Amino acid sequence: MEIVHLLRAVAVGLGGHSARFAQRNGMHPTDVRALIALMDAARAGERTTAGQLGSLLGLNSAGSTALVDRLERAGHVRRVRDAQDRRKVTIEVEERAVVLGRTHFGPLIERALGLLRGYDERELAAVRNFLTGMRDAAD
Repeated sequence: MEIVHLLRAVAVGLGGHSARFAQRNGMHPTDVRALIALMDAARAGERTTAGQLGSLLGLNSAGSTALVDRLERAGHVRRVRDAQDRRKVTIEVEERAVVLGRTHFGPLIERALGLLRGYDERELAAVRNFLTGMRDAAD
């Protein structure tokens, strides 16, 4: 249970960190979750539509549109028409949002990377397996 309680404390701490980022930048916490989802998709080589983003975040069609409109007005994302099918529109994160996120979350990421450098490959595999299992359980 000690590890479960530590994991909960980490989740609460990261949530607070994310909430402070949202507040300081005039964003809703869902905006931050959306940007993270879009950046994760881009890192995986996937293009994301507003509908797909809404599904990931549990939003209906109107909520998805409002979210993307809000992020676009703030300069965090852009809508891009598919070259093969002009009816399909995907959402891409603007570099401005990446820099903003890196400025706030960069020190935390660097701290995490520093901690991970202290583990050998076997230990990293165990951490990876545990976190993957918890992510899957939460999903």
